[in-house]
Parts: sequence; C-alpha cells; structure tokens
Amino acid sequence: MPMLDINGTSLFYTIRGSGTPIVFIHPPLLTSANFIYQLEELSRDYQVITFDIRGHGRSEYSKQPITYSLIVEDIISLLDYLGIKKAFICGYSTGGSIVLEFFLTKASRALGGIIISGMSEVKDQYLKLRISLAAKLAEANAIPFLSLAISFGNSNNMQVFKKMHKEALHGNAKNIQQYYRYSLQYNCTNKLQNIDLPVLLIYGTKDKAFHKYAQILHEKLPLNKLLFFEKERHQIPTKVANKLNEMISEFVYKVNKEYENS
Repeated sequence: MPMLDINGTSLFYTIRGSGTPIVFIHPPLLTSANFIYQLEELSRDYQVITFDIRGHGRSEYSKQPITYSLIVEDIISLLDYLGIKKAFICGYSTGGSIVLEFFLTKASRALGGIIISGMSEVKDQYLKLRISLAAKLAEANAIPFLSLAISFGNSNNMQVFKKMHKEALHGNAKNIQQYYRYSLQYNCTNKLQNIDLPVLLIYGTKDKAFHKYAQILHEKLPLNKLLFFEKERHQIPTKVANKLNEMISEFVYKVNKEYENS
C-alpha cells in the first residue's frame, strides 16, 4: 500500500499509467475510491494519481486542521515525491474548490484543470444546510450513517458501493468535519479572474442547485469551457464515467497540443 510521510502524517496514494499526470481530489468523507473508473480507464493514456485527503480513507489522522491550503501543500509534496513538475488537477464537488486554490497559490505546478460539479463559494441556503448537516453528523461521529448515504448516492452498482463505503469508514470524524466546515467559509470568487490556466467545467443538467456555480466560474474564469451532461445529476465521476473520461482525455490532449504549438 503506497504511503507518503508528510511531516509525520502518512498519506495514501495510488499512481497508475504513464504520460501526462492528472491528480484527482475527492470531497469530504469520500476517498480516492470515488475515482475508480478514472484510475482504470484514463491510466491507459495518462499517469493518473489519486490520494486520500488526511483523515480520510487510508490516510492518517491530521493534527493540523483540514484546510484547502493544507491539501494543496500535500499535493505539492506528493508531486515532489513522484518527481512530477506539472500536472492537470481535477476536483469533484468541493474538490473543485481545491483545484481553484491550487491555481491561485501554486499555478506554476499546474498544466490546467478539470472541475466536476464544483464551486468557488457556497452561497445558497440549500447547499449551506446540506453541508452543515453533514458536518454535524460527522461531529456526532455518525460516520457509518454518512458513509452509507453518501457512498450509495455516488455508486452505480453494488460492487462500487461496497468499496466506497468500506474505504469511507476508515475516515476520522474530526478531520471529515473540518473539511466540511472549511468548505462553508471558502470563497475565491473575487480572485477567479487571476487564474490564467485552461479549465474544463463539467456539470449535470439535473444538478440545478449547482448551475449558479457553473455560471459564476464560466463568467469569471478567463480560459474555460463549460459542458453540461444531459439528464445527469451531481455524481458524475461514477455515474457518467465513460463520458467524463472521454471529455477529460480530449481536454488534456487539446491543451497539450496548444502547449506544444506555443
């Protein structure tokens, strides 16, 4: 089981394939198991890197509170350890916010990014209530219940559900709560114009609560392409894996070509 020690905290990661590196970032409670289909399929053409955020899955408990800047620094440590100078950074849901934080603070280590069902801030009451409830359940150490509900919602078959649920149960309630709560306060909307890296934005047409966030990113990010998957909801990495992987592959290939020609 590949582990990286970062100042006394062990970080679980997986690396597969060769070629252009793509790093995937999961949301609270869930783990790198969320990207099982990306690891399997995209690694045929690219170097796919997944990891469990501190206190999630197989990564150890973090004495430092979970913040986006801490997660970004851990990604940098992982890239350094693997000898990777630059990579595409891909985040799902709140993981998309970490992609933005990475671009704002470590842009020189990124080739571009993919944001799936993501946001630059949490501004509507519905989403605030959902995240606050999840944070409270984590605080009450109701990880088995949270894992059951969220893993089921993100699974497309029983085998994937069992894997996601099992991995999520390893998580630390305190660190999971910290990740949830930090997502409520994070807001980088007024800095989006400073990001000059190419970004692919992907959302589902049925994920209406996130359409406002898609429009914010589309309007404010200087270099982006916005795609909506018809009749799909929030859980795109597992439920629309083939189409998502195809769009990511096309995007990475196109950006690489543009870099070669520049």
